[in-house]
Amino acid sequence: MNLKLHKPLCIFDLETTGTNIGKDRIVEICVLKVNPDASRESKTWRVNPEMPIPLESSHIHGIYDEDVKESPTFKEIAPKIMEMISGTDLGGFNSNRFDVPLLAEELLRAGIDFDLNKFKLVDAQTIFHKKEPRNLSAAYQFYCGKTLENAHSAEADVMATFEVLDAQIGRYDDIPKDIPSLSEFTTQNKNADLAGFIGFNEKMEEVFNFGKYKGQCVKAVFQKDLGYFGWLQNAEFPLYTKKIFTKIQLSSRF
Repeated sequence: MNLKLHKPLCIFDLETTGTNIGKDRIVEICVLKVNPDASRESKTWRVNPEMPIPLESSHIHGIYDEDVKESPTFKEIAPKIMEMISGTDLGGFNSNRFDVPLLAEELLRAGIDFDLNKFKLVDAQTIFHKKEPRNLSAAYQFYCGKTLENAHSAEADVMATFEVLDAQIGRYDDIPKDIPSLSEFTTQNKNADLAGFIGFNEKMEEVFNFGKYKGQCVKAVFQKDLGYFGWLQNAEFPLYTKKIFTKIQLSSRF
């Protein structure tokens, strides 16, 4: 083991109902406790979040309402979790930004006085990003073997970007070479608007990705609640998003 531990380190990961620290809940937690002598123990709990698990979250982690309906609530297992992590430090991947804050929320909600000052936090994602930069200069060096001079000047960046893209196509045999296929390959989330406020359901109908109508068909909502369309147009949404809402509203009249 390369790590030098003076006290146990608990690496943990959460599966949740969503990514909102304040309102979402844990549906599964796994804790791996690594001791200074390199011995380890792990424990995984399924958790009844006491709220419906959104389908988009279930599609990611594979845990559905039916899977946790007989599971204990977080409040019931909170003492066991605290017993396992007490006197340790905490680690994870993206844990400083998400897992630790959400775990703290759940513990406090369960009536446990969780104090972050008692733990040292280690985030493997931060190490990854610091040691393996994911910016254009790093990509130019990695794919083209060149140092990017005048980085952040528009001309230098655009020239380097083309060279990187062309080098990527030459490097990987399993990615397409034509633009339509590359576009499909490089699009992570398919949305109707650029900002991601409007997504698509399985029928390729526009649906809300936010708010009180999240997951519902935009056209159907506008047909039953025209006032919501008016609110959207006056709220601080990107102009392109408003343009798509307007297009959907006009089509919903027919």
